[in-house]
Amino acid sequence: MASNSAASSVLAGLEGSRPWQEELYRDVHRHPELSHSEQRTAGLVADRLRGAGYEVHEGVGGTGVVGVLANGEGPTVLLRADMDALPVLEATGLPYASEVTATDAEGNEVPVMHACGHDVHVTCLAGAAQLLADGREHWNGTLVTLFQPAEETGDGARGMVDGGLGELIPTPQVALGQHVMPLPAGQVGTRTGPALSAADSMRITLHGRGAHGSMPQAAVDPVVLAAMIVVRLQTVVSREVAPGETAVLTVGSIQAGTKSNVIPDQAVLQLNVRTYTEATRTLVLDAIRRIVRAECEASGCAKEPDFELFDRFPLTDNDGAATERVASAFTGFFGDRATPVGQQSASEDFSDIPTSLGAPYTYWFIGGIDPDSYDRALQAGRVAQDVPVNHSATFAPVVQPTLDTGTQALVIAALAWLAA
Repeated sequence: MASNSAASSVLAGLEGSRPWQEELYRDVHRHPELSHSEQRTAGLVADRLRGAGYEVHEGVGGTGVVGVLANGEGPTVLLRADMDALPVLEATGLPYASEVTATDAEGNEVPVMHACGHDVHVTCLAGAAQLLADGREHWNGTLVTLFQPAEETGDGARGMVDGGLGELIPTPQVALGQHVMPLPAGQVGTRTGPALSAADSMRITLHGRGAHGSMPQAAVDPVVLAAMIVVRLQTVVSREVAPGETAVLTVGSIQAGTKSNVIPDQAVLQLNVRTYTEATRTLVLDAIRRIVRAECEASGCAKEPDFELFDRFPLTDNDGAATERVASAFTGFFGDRATPVGQQSASEDFSDIPTSLGAPYTYWFIGGIDPDSYDRALQAGRVAQDVPVNHSATFAPVVQPTLDTGTQALVIAALAWLAA
């Protein structure tokens, strides 16, 4: 395990790095970039890694950046952060709030905001990379720092793998990552096993038969069909998933028709599924297809429905030994600020990287909400109402102690191997 002396020595530089990290955080927050468009952010981190003495690879999987610091014999540890932002109009009122707009993949002009905290992730990893480089006399091995694009679209990690990541770095003994969450700032949470859900989005096109609204007998009404499907889908989790399993099935979009007196000839549903085991994932997706086909047949559709899966995220299933090692190191450093956490229903594509490299991994959570504000909401029973969550237009992690905690966590976790 990482010795207390090694951790203390490496983290002694945090006071000196704090000013530039806070400046970098505000800069990245003010200049967010959509998935696959993270050129500015990638350039900032690449320049900083070069300045710290890393061998730098740019353009991995598009805009991904990888820094490699070889420091003698020892294990290879991979630390990862994601860089992309979201098409959200910021409403935080911060002096460094984003006013950026950009063209999305569909050609629409949209506002852009770091509404998920990836600016925190970038800043913390940049800081940890600098501290570990400056304190390299206190550890041995190889450190890989990976800044990933396009987490929000679920294909950034696979893009880096397909872009030759495995040929650029030595095989890591462990891969480590973290995410800022709506928890009290300064808190660090770990979990063994399934920590983040697998996610699948599905687009279903129903083919009816259009007609005049006054002559429904001539139609196969896809609006009624869609409504029946939405209601029936509510039974998948309640009646087909075992009570001990966890699954979420949400129909987020129904699109059909253009006018009140025209029965359209098709309807499109978009839904999202979250699961924690491959067996449950398969069960739910199969049940959706079965129910939709049956309802289409019951309605007399002349054509089979179309199913399209998209925005698919893997299960984040933390390795037991790696998680225990990190949790022990966190307890030794953070004390009672390091705690176990429950499963989160959010999803990530981080695990695609260690899975492709054949490496164990663990992924933990840091808090980003002002502790006093969080405590007031907790005491009032209003956490869900008063604490902004990821992807909200008002999600704004407090700068400190969030950045310090995230930077410390990455350093402590890496040293659990590198200073062993």
